[in-house]
Amino acid sequence: MKYLALTATLALLAAPVSAGQCPMDMAKIDDAMQSASLSEAQMAEVKNLRAQGEELHKSGDHAASVETLAKAKDILGVE
Repeated sequence: MKYLALTATLALLAAPVSAGQCPMDMAKIDDAMQSASLSEAQMAEVKNLRAQGEELHKSGDHAASVETLAKAKDILGVE
């Protein structure tokens, strides 16, 4: 029972951290797009992933948002 309570508490504490990461990731992507030398197809994919990440963030699915934005950052070579 203690394990279940601890797990629930940690999950509740992790949600705000994840929610705060999304805007920072979007800003990093926006900044990197300004100077990125990608193909048109890659840039289109980055823009699509960035838009999807923002929509997921707005809908409250922060874990999926972080995952989607990470794909865009990988294409851009951003940490």
